[in-house]
This record gives sequence, C-alpha cells and structure tokens, in this order.
Amino acid sequence: MKTFAAKSEMDARMVATLTQMMESQAYRELAAAQMFGYGQRFVPELKWLKFMTWHIREEMEHYEVVVRMYQNFTGTSVEPHVNARLARKPIEYAESWFDLAMAQFLYDRGGYWQLREYEECSFLPYRETVRKIVKEEAGHQALGERIVVDLCRSGRYDETKQASFERWLRQGMLSFGRPNTDGNRYAVEVGLKKRDSGEVMQDFVTDIKPAVRAGGLRFPKPEAIGLVAPDALDWSL
Repeated sequence: MKTFAAKSEMDARMVATLTQMMESQAYRELAAAQMFGYGQRFVPELKWLKFMTWHIREEMEHYEVVVRMYQNFTGTSVEPHVNARLARKPIEYAESWFDLAMAQFLYDRGGYWQLREYEECSFLPYRETVRKIVKEEAGHQALGERIVVDLCRSGRYDETKQASFERWLRQGMLSFGRPNTDGNRYAVEVGLKKRDSGEVMQDFVTDIKPAVRAGGLRFPKPEAIGLVAPDALDWSL
C-alpha cells in the first residue's frame, strides 16, 4: 500500500477524508476528557479518584497531540470545529459512580477499537500519532471492565445496570461510524483504515462479551438503542 508523508502528495478527496478523521478524533478526545471530568463528583474512593484524574490528563494529552497534527496538516486550528460540534452534539454525561464506570468501560473501549483501525494508516504522521495513543490506552482497558463487573456482581445495581449498559454501549458503538458507506470503502481502499466499520463493531462486541456475561447483562436489539449495525453481527452470549 502506498504511503504518504505530506498533504501535497494527496488528491482532494484524501485531504478531505483525513481532515474529517482528525476533526472526529479531536472531538472524541476532548469529549472524553469533559465527560470524565464531570463524572469525578461521583467517584467514591481516593484510589479511583486518582485513576480518573490521571485518565482525564491522558485524554487531554491525546487531544493536544491531535490538535498539533491537525495544525500541521491544514494550517488551521481544529478547536473551533471541536467546540462547535460539542455545542451542537454534546457528549452524554454519567449521573452516578456506576454510570461513570460503565462509561469508562464502554466509551473508552469503543474508542480503543476504533483507533486500532488506523495503526497502519497510509498517512504516516497519523499512523505515528495513533500508535502512541493506542499504546497508552491499552494500559488501562482491563481496569474499567473490572470495576463494572465488580459493581454488577455486588447486587446494588440490579435495577439500573441494564439501562446504563445500553446507554453506554450505544455511545461506544457510535465511535465506529455507519458501516457499509462509500466513505468507509474509500478509506479502506487508500489505506487510511484497515476495515469497514461493521467488522470493527463485531470485534468490539466479541471483546466485551465476557464482561457482559459476568455482569449479568444482555445485549439489546440495535434498533432499540438507535444503532445502525450489520444484520450479520453476532450478539450471542
């Protein structure tokens, strides 16, 4: 696959696609930092407060890296785009410690799987940036899952855990975008990403199945939570 090191080597469609990818990534990084920052008020113990504070700082560092990459690529700031999108489409906020734990598990895990699709990106600066973020995100993927499973097994959240799971499952799945679109096919063809969004959705769902089973949860029908997903997606537990 041909690789690219500079904007001048690309045609207009690739430039536009990469610009949109960077804008979306910057939005996700800042949205995550804001969501976890808001959720700090619900954290019950010092050890988890320290973890969430560290996680917010990491998300802000990732946002800064994407901001610099966008500036170098376009010559302009991505911040007006991100702020406008957050105003138009604000991220969901957790409303309890359990809700925050579920968000940390599913929203963060969705972003992790989405980013892995760009590890071999044909635009080399984007590849380098993504590999840095993925390496750092990989270090805490299991922790959010463990918190959720422990809370689910405590019996204290039996009345609310399924609704929280469905809420944040939707947010995690939205990270991948719509499957089977022309934009997806183009990005794969030119090496900006590895696969169609539908295939990534399946990997994400398969990855979280052990925690879903352990927590006594169940997958909803996609249409029940407003998701567009491939019919062939395997939700079985």
